[in-house]
Amino acid sequence: MAEENKKPRRKPGQEKDEIIGKVQYHKELFSPILNNKRDIVVWLPIGYNAQKNPDKKYPVLYMHDGQNIMDPKTAYVGKDWRVDETVMKLIKQKKIKEIIVVGIYNSPDRLDEYSWTEKGQNYLKFIVTELKPFIDSAYKTLSDKDNTAIMGSSMGGLISFYAGWHYPEVFSMAGCLSSSFYYNNDRSIKQVEEYTGHKKHVKFYIDHGEDGNVRGQRMFVELSKKGYVIGQDIDYFYSPGAEHNEREWAARLERPLLFFFGTK
Repeated sequence: MAEENKKPRRKPGQEKDEIIGKVQYHKELFSPILNNKRDIVVWLPIGYNAQKNPDKKYPVLYMHDGQNIMDPKTAYVGKDWRVDETVMKLIKQKKIKEIIVVGIYNSPDRLDEYSWTEKGQNYLKFIVTELKPFIDSAYKTLSDKDNTAIMGSSMGGLISFYAGWHYPEVFSMAGCLSSSFYYNNDRSIKQVEEYTGHKKHVKFYIDHGEDGNVRGQRMFVELSKKGYVIGQDIDYFYSPGAEHNEREWAARLERPLLFFFGTK
């Protein structure tokens, strides 16, 4: 059973430790594939379960490092991505569609699970074959690939790329913020360089600050060589002076949300 957030809700702009909107927690969700447990947090838009439109279904954004995305009390050094504020604001401004956000907490095996190792490949299988079916059965989701996105930063950005690259039939959007494309001798970039098949129908968002300049640019260039077109199915953004932390990713979050779920 999901545990629902009962705490007072943070108003937009408040630097408080509460979450804006309605969230449900699935504690210690067990994965047979990974043989471990982790918490899952699900953020629901205001219109969810509204009486005037009870049958409405919603796109879903899956995010790694789920403890860092919307709750300062669980976030690294107390700074979260402010996903709840940003998504709520953009929905209210009618700039993006109403979406569901699923935060996947990391585990002690984060480094292996977020890279192209056996555990990393099993982590993606966990999301695709265990977590996603669970979310689709428990919530009113638009479960097709065109309404399913995945996003993360640093190593979470790396595994988001792998999710889009290797499961384009599941994810049509992959957000890669300050991604560790250098990891394991640039393996992710080499996979793109060596690929000779048809272009994968996935939108990629790639950005970085001063933390991954060469690799972020290089990944963007390699994907462009495979036919990805800026503004259509790839977006690239460089943030001068930006450091490698949650505050910076929070400041850049609007851009991939608009690219993936924009109403225009």
